[in-house]
Amino acid sequence: MAALKLKKGASSHSAYNLRPTFSDVEERHALAVLVANEAGVLARVIGLFSGRGYNIESLTVAEVDHEKQLSRITIVTTGTPQMIEQIKAQVGRIVAVYDVHDLTVEGPAVERELALFKVTGTGDKRIEALRLAEIFRANVVDSTLDSFVFEITGDVGKIDAFADLMRPIGLVEMARTGVAALSRGPE
Repeated sequence: MAALKLKKGASSHSAYNLRPTFSDVEERHALAVLVANEAGVLARVIGLFSGRGYNIESLTVAEVDHEKQLSRITIVTTGTPQMIEQIKAQVGRIVAVYDVHDLTVEGPAVERELALFKVTGTGDKRIEALRLAEIFRANVVDSTLDSFVFEITGDVGKIDAFADLMRPIGLVEMARTGVAALSRGPE
């Protein structure tokens, strides 16, 4: 008998689905939640996470349709597949939530984050900071005689790598927007 070849996140409502429904492996998931743009909605969604002890690694919120009064919340969280399914179900039951998508499971998605880095230094450290910024395609958005503010956009790994390289040079402050994500393709 041939082994079943099921993709990560694949599910079937068939009685013959032999995929185990339990796992203790924690996975990172990006959830896109379409909500009514009204007071208290974000607090209800986030309250669900904190009330059940779920961690939020990244959170971004913005209005996406002014006429329909809709906002999009992008939440990056980590949990077992059962925890993620429970989170999606519970978020979906909140009154002002219209749609919940797990971008990690539904197919290819594009994730990006914006960050600002303030780096201080003079002489060789200043030159090294500019060299690394060029390699990472970071833009200088502010400059003084002893500091730079760099703007960088990319995936979480790129932002983390840039931060790790700038720390010994003189990284003094950092601000990150959190992950913004969209599924790829026509949908």
